[in-house]
Amino acid sequence: MQISNASLLDEATAAAEAMTMCSALARGKKTTFLVSDACHPQTVEVCKTRADGLGLKVVVAKEADFAAAGLKAGGDVCGVLVQYPGTDGTVPKGGHKATVELAHSAKAKVCVATDLLALTKLAPPGEWGADIVVGSAQRFGVPMGYGGPHAAFLACHDEYKRLMPGRIIGVSRDAAGAPCLRMAMQTREQHIRRDKATSNICTAQALLANIAGLYAVYHGPEGLTRIADRVHGLAATFAAASAKAGMAVPSSAASYFDTVTVSVPDSGEAARKRAVAAGFNVRVLDAKRVAVAFDETSLLADVDALVGKANAAGTKAADLASSVDASSSLGEHARSSPFLEHSVFNSYHSEHEMLRYLKKLENRDLSLCHSMIPLGSCTMKLNATSEMMPVTWPELANLHPFAPLDQAKGYAEMFEHLATQLAEITGFDAVSLQPNSGASGEYAGLMAIRAFHRANGDGHRNVCIIPVRKSFCFFSSERERKRERKNVFEVEFFGGLSLTSTSTDFFFRTSTFYNKTRFLPTAPTRPPPSWPAWTSLSCPSTPRATSTSLPSRPPLSSTRTSSRR
Repeated sequence: MQISNASLLDEATAAAEAMTMCSALARGKKTTFLVSDACHPQTVEVCKTRADGLGLKVVVAKEADFAAAGLKAGGDVCGVLVQYPGTDGTVPKGGHKATVELAHSAKAKVCVATDLLALTKLAPPGEWGADIVVGSAQRFGVPMGYGGPHAAFLACHDEYKRLMPGRIIGVSRDAAGAPCLRMAMQTREQHIRRDKATSNICTAQALLANIAGLYAVYHGPEGLTRIADRVHGLAATFAAASAKAGMAVPSSAASYFDTVTVSVPDSGEAARKRAVAAGFNVRVLDAKRVAVAFDETSLLADVDALVGKANAAGTKAADLASSVDASSSLGEHARSSPFLEHSVFNSYHSEHEMLRYLKKLENRDLSLCHSMIPLGSCTMKLNATSEMMPVTWPELANLHPFAPLDQAKGYAEMFEHLATQLAEITGFDAVSLQPNSGASGEYAGLMAIRAFHRANGDGHRNVCIIPVRKSFCFFSSERERKRERKNVFEVEFFGGLSLTSTSTDFFFRTSTFYNKTRFLPTAPTRPPPSWPAWTSLSCPSTPRATSTSLPSRPPLSSTRTSSRR
């Protein structure tokens, strides 16, 4: 692809952002988004949830059935999403080229969710016609962490860059004429005019993106290829051992990288229990199939333990490995194009070289040691070093997000304690833990309020009133401030809610989930004629603080200089 942003929250939300981009590229005229049933289940669910609030319709179907689902010329489909490799680990014969051709003939965009390490061995989506590519950078040196945090990415063609979420970092020149990097584009409405904003993604996973980026710097293209070859070789060896043990494995018509789906003789649940007894978790796909995934921490001994007693022939994985042709399982999808050609990925491959490079970057860093950190680095400002240390603890770092609950009791206890503390602090009965984004929290809050009213038979209550200056990520451009002074109202439609932005000079009597009435200060004497009758209810006023009630502030010293440059 031609351009990528500087990280998103995770793969699932990146896929939802890609869906939003497809709708925007269709100028909102097409409202259906097709999702392959071979996509990861968490990605499918996040797309459904996000679509519900955007007036979009998500249809999950087999790729072969996309045409029947509406993917045709003149249809209502704005885009499609496929997984590469699929959630069962396979890439079908012929890949996704037929889907790409069908989508483009229908003037729909093709989104691909993929795996960075797999792309060192598989042909990149951009080469076979993808329009938007998303995924997680977790494979590049970031531990599982029971599901996160991980940095996601979204890449696309250059012509779509003004509709991308997140941040775009570009190359420029500093005052001395030397090359430098800077934020070249920001699509978040806090920084640009609201009518030009395309996304509410405010949080870039900067720490995780740096870890993944520096992992690629240290290993370089050759090192990453070696890691991928080893992972792929283990998967191929497991497939061969499973076949010798009498289990059905992917046919020669399907390619795979690190995940192998096998059909077991008894049941998937029985196979899962045997794997747990041997010290492994496997994924049960259905009544007869399980999927096993390998990574750079896997060993040949793991293959023997997984196949176990089913291998009646007693063949060891080490004996099979030398005779397995792993490249044959890539087939027509093998990558031939180079990657990571920039010099930074081909220069620092020893410990001392990497150490010096990291120190050089540290010397250029603006941190709390030097100054206040500018807007956009909330994580760095609020997280203490002691909070970062547990990232390296294997007990916290290595737990898979889909591990059985009885293996994650420690995490469950931490979640419960955090939620209890937050509920006590906020005064609410319960707290839902959301992703690392205020935008996601706002969305979840609106959907919860809507669901509450619908559950109580009040679905007609679809107006949400918010202050202009506080409207979604605190945008407050000069244009908005002028509107605020004039008490101008702006209305958006979001998930069936009419969001009305109004001046902070007007406040209303509102009800919380506790059914307690709260009064906010300085209600208007009378509402504008277009407001509903209930706004004429008298509300007590609370005097505003005057300048005389504020503590006095000593004058700035005349010798003090500004810290701004």
